[in-house]
Amino acid sequence: MSESTETGHASEDGGSRRDFLGMLTMATAAVGAASFAWPIIDSMNPSAEVLALASTEVDLSAMEVGQSITVIWRKKPVFIRRRTPEEIAEAEAVPLDDLSDPQTDEERVQNPEFLIMVGVCTHLGCIPLGQAPGDAKGEFGGWFCPCHGSHYDTSGRIRKGPAPKNLEVPAYEYLSDTLVKIG
Repeated sequence: MSESTETGHASEDGGSRRDFLGMLTMATAAVGAASFAWPIIDSMNPSAEVLALASTEVDLSAMEVGQSITVIWRKKPVFIRRRTPEEIAEAEAVPLDDLSDPQTDEERVQNPEFLIMVGVCTHLGCIPLGQAPGDAKGEFGGWFCPCHGSHYDTSGRIRKGPAPKNLEVPAYEYLSDTLVKIG
C-alpha cells in the first residue's frame, strides 16, 4: 500500500490536507502581516499640518515697484521682488557667457515684473542681504551674501563669489494677476 492510502489523506489530484493547511496558514499570515503593517506605513504619510505648509499663497497687489518682501515657505525664506523696468532690462541684457550658472531671465520668471526665489545662498545656506531698502545689494544690484562674498544680480543669478548655483526658483503658479501660489 502506498503512503497516501495508508494515511487516508490522499486526494485525486495528488495534493494532501497538509498542503492545503500550509497554504491556508501562509495566506492567513500574509493578511495578518499586511493588516499590522498598513497602520505603520500610513502613519508615515505627512500630517495635515505638514501638507498645509507644502504651499502658500501670496497677494502681490499691495507691492510697489522696487519693493521686496519675504514670505516663509517650507520653513525657508522666499524673496519676492517687484522689479523696476531698469532691473528687468539689466537682467535681460546679461550675456550667458558672463554667468557661471547660465540661465536667462526668462527662464527664471513667469512675469518679468515679479521675481520669486528661495532666499538661501547656494554656497553654505546663509540668507543673503538685499531685501531691506538699506541692505547691501552687492556689485550687481541684487543680493549679497556677506558670509563668503557671493553677489547675485537682479535675476538672482550668481555673478561673483563661491556660490555654485543661482538662487533657487521654487515651483509657483499665478492664480490671478496678483495672487501667486508657491509650492
